[in-house]
Amino acid sequence: MRTSPMLRWTAALLLPLLCSMAAAATTPKGDWLLLPDRVWTADGDAAHAGWAVLVHDGRIAAVGPVASIDAPAGAQRIALPGATLTPGLADLHSHLFLHPYNETLWNDQVLTEPQDYRTLEAAKHARDTLLAGFTALRDLGTEGAGFADVSIKRAIEEGLIPGPRLFVATRAIVATASYGPGPRGFRPDLDLPQGAQPVTGVDAAVAAVREQAARGADWIKLYADYRVGDHGETMPTLSPAEIKAIVAAAHQIGRPVAAHAASEAGVRNAVEGGVDTIEHGYGTSEATFQLMKQKGVAYEPTLTAVEATSEYFQHYVPGQSPPTPAMQEAAHAFRTALKLGVTIGNGSDVGVFAHGENWREPAAMVADGMTPAQALHAATDVAARILRQQTEFGRVAPGLHADLAAFAGDPSARIGDLAHPVFVMKDGVVYRTPAGTP
Repeated sequence: MRTSPMLRWTAALLLPLLCSMAAAATTPKGDWLLLPDRVWTADGDAAHAGWAVLVHDGRIAAVGPVASIDAPAGAQRIALPGATLTPGLADLHSHLFLHPYNETLWNDQVLTEPQDYRTLEAAKHARDTLLAGFTALRDLGTEGAGFADVSIKRAIEEGLIPGPRLFVATRAIVATASYGPGPRGFRPDLDLPQGAQPVTGVDAAVAAVREQAARGADWIKLYADYRVGDHGETMPTLSPAEIKAIVAAAHQIGRPVAAHAASEAGVRNAVEGGVDTIEHGYGTSEATFQLMKQKGVAYEPTLTAVEATSEYFQHYVPGQSPPTPAMQEAAHAFRTALKLGVTIGNGSDVGVFAHGENWREPAAMVADGMTPAQALHAATDVAARILRQQTEFGRVAPGLHADLAAFAGDPSARIGDLAHPVFVMKDGVVYRTPAGTP
């Protein structure tokens, strides 16, 4: 049988690629000896000068003073002068399928950008995130891109594209007619694609949980409130009964629940309904934060999202303008939670601002009252506990995955040094070195 020139050309092009992928899948990850100026392990607050880390086959084999580590003769050595090695960072509130609203408004992204294009954008955003030193990401909703986050996660896990470990929430769950695009601002006869899955009633809410989990959701996200008041005020949307049903259905099949909640009433309903994390929480009272602490509900403050939207829509200029009222409200909530000892994870709402600039959230948390070490914990071991992954990553300790990053300077003393990554490793594979990307 004769083959066409196009078929032969395609085979010649693809065969080397497939062979190289197969070889990569079977090649041992090998031994690495990492030699920074200091190591911040997340087991305490201070970095250790003169320490090194040995990596074997994707896992951390040893950490401690250089002289105490017996590295195999064939170990590849990477010197990181002037740098601090930390656990790979985690961002617990991201949207890989969004990009900054001063580039394209949210409505226009959802309505005019094809899902195929948005998926390609998300792959680039995943790469940008990893190269910034963030090796784990909880993505809380595709915002109109269906279940495409599951495919991005698979592509990363199978080595097709570089990116962080993904924990995905697929479509998110909203009350009917309470999320965008619309229903306000558009003709009432238009049937617009939605940024999340709308439900009414307990049965529909439970069905949405089961569908999203079956499609690959690691977390279930619900919207406890949104801007549905007569004048756009944030008010509760899902009923307490719907929230409790979502949580019960999710927990029954092993999925934790994240709640978008910005108002006091919305946060209270979500916490009383049994959710695992609160996202935003800007209007939360001290009493409700106390209830969150009592119930072990974690908090992702997303301070950078408020700062970014203030820049885009309220002419806020960082370092020059006074904080906007929205920024002041978010900072007050954060300081209240910090004072009360609520578990605070690093969650930025990145996508509202540029992917790869995730470091801005730990910097904002320090500006609003955390120490640099507290902010680093929020992005490493605390984040891993919130993800239920503390036995897998989040610290520099023997046996954990070799998810590591190094930054010029010492972010445990100057959190802004997180803006200067010089080395990134995930699962023992090097993605960034001081000389650039391998």
